[in-house]
Amino acid sequence: MNPWILATRPRTLPAAIGPLLVGNALALHLDQFSWLVATVSMLCALLLQIAVNLANDYFDFKSGVDTEERLGPVRVTQSGLLSPEKVRNAMGLCLILALTVGSYLIYHGGWPIAILAAASVLGALGYSGGPYPLASHGLGEVAAFIFFGLVAVVGSYFLQAGDTSGAAWLLGSAIGLFNAAVMLVNNTRDIPTDTKAGKHTLAVKIGEGQARVLYQALVYLPFALIIGGFFLGFLPGMPVLLAGLSIILARKLHSEFSQTSGEALNPLLGRTAKLTVIFSALFSAGLIAIQ
Repeated sequence: MNPWILATRPRTLPAAIGPLLVGNALALHLDQFSWLVATVSMLCALLLQIAVNLANDYFDFKSGVDTEERLGPVRVTQSGLLSPEKVRNAMGLCLILALTVGSYLIYHGGWPIAILAAASVLGALGYSGGPYPLASHGLGEVAAFIFFGLVAVVGSYFLQAGDTSGAAWLLGSAIGLFNAAVMLVNNTRDIPTDTKAGKHTLAVKIGEGQARVLYQALVYLPFALIIGGFFLGFLPGMPVLLAGLSIILARKLHSEFSQTSGEALNPLLGRTAKLTVIFSALFSAGLIAIQ
């Protein structure tokens, strides 16, 4: 595969698309809904996700976390496919492009979106780099929950509606949990090498056994949230019913995760990201069907 495609980590990109899909679908019935805003917000999210991936590739190599002992997919900097300078420059370019594209969203959404944009850029850089790398202090899953859950869904809905809603917060939390599960798979696979490199991810801190328990909670709790949202009157029945079908995949993933470790977790990483998209697509389809 082309090293630049490898560097973007295609398996993780669905994590950026799912929440934007739901956030915009929630606002589809509004008179002021804008397809331009929806498209630009998705493009901006993709650029930020790629920037995070490149930053992780670069900073983990520079800090010595990525070595020839790693069990995950090929990292372009560590393997020598691309020089550290090229990966660093590509990361900077993606952040600049995200800010350039996002400037329209800031113009459209005002100061709340400007704050979210600044936080997202800092989060992208601070995940693996900076004086307090989030990933090295057990906060990777928390960052995924916040930025690829709450910020993405609530922010995209706010861009369309000019306000937030209980439905947006509930769905942002649900999708954030799925994306935190993606991060947990990655970190559980890397427990041996991260421990050796002194990278204290959440999986390293709690151990593989408790990581399996946490994964189960992360892939099942979203369904409890949307069912609760339905009974509390925040979410309509049709989208909840359709999205609920994806619990079949969640159950299968949990079963596989409980019996798998090390390099064998690589396929599960992409399939957990797909769970985010399937859940999001089904929920969005249900919203469209009732509008």
